[in-house]
Amino acid sequence: MTRGPARDYGRGMDAVVVRHLEVSRGGTPVLGDLSLTVPAGSVTGLLGPSGCGKSTLMRSIVGVQRVAGGEVTVLGMPAGSPALRRRVGYVTQAPSVYGDLTARENLRHFARILGVDAGEVERAVATVDLGSQADRLVGNMSGGQRARVSLAVALLGDPPLLVLDEPTVGLDPVLRRDLWETFRGLAEAGTTLLVSSHVMDEAAECDLLLLMREGALIAAETPDALRRRTGADDLGEAFLLLIEAAEASR
Repeated sequence: MTRGPARDYGRGMDAVVVRHLEVSRGGTPVLGDLSLTVPAGSVTGLLGPSGCGKSTLMRSIVGVQRVAGGEVTVLGMPAGSPALRRRVGYVTQAPSVYGDLTARENLRHFARILGVDAGEVERAVATVDLGSQADRLVGNMSGGQRARVSLAVALLGDPPLLVLDEPTVGLDPVLRRDLWETFRGLAEAGTTLLVSSHVMDEAAECDLLLLMREGALIAAETPDALRRRTGADDLGEAFLLLIEAAEASR
């Protein structure tokens, strides 16, 4: 996979550091005293059931979420710092591209907004393997193709950190597999990826798992470490065992 300049936030460092984060919505706590790290150059999976706070955490990392307390540091700077705008790529669950433009037109539009070189467009097209689909209207594309276009937009400017909120939701197994191959290639080239999902079979694709439930972090382990600790080969079963143990200790 052809990528841009070498990452300037190397392995062995933490690309994201969250300390005692608190977020409330309508007076109801969503995240409470949450602390975690995301190592650079890794694929970190943020997993848990819908409504557990994954999207709120991601919005806090990107810097678009109002927080009640704590701190979030991204690539050595406070989350939301202007200097991070071109260094963090963010893909939301909702479509973030224009359906009445082609994929390539979308990329050219966002490249102008970001002030990045026009050559970035073709590199992004190649990275996500859009190929002959690049000149199709996004509104006529399948869900998997639209997901690739959104990812391509996030890649403009070669950001060292990608925050992807449930990028494979609703996709068939083949498309999910293909996207995860793309994620792995990006990580091998030095990009840090934080990928959320509520599909536990995607956990095995990650270097590190951050498992959430009800706004709290219940584990931060590699898949193999989680299997060893719980004695379960299936990661979905391992997650359930952690939940049961946490509830029993209350």
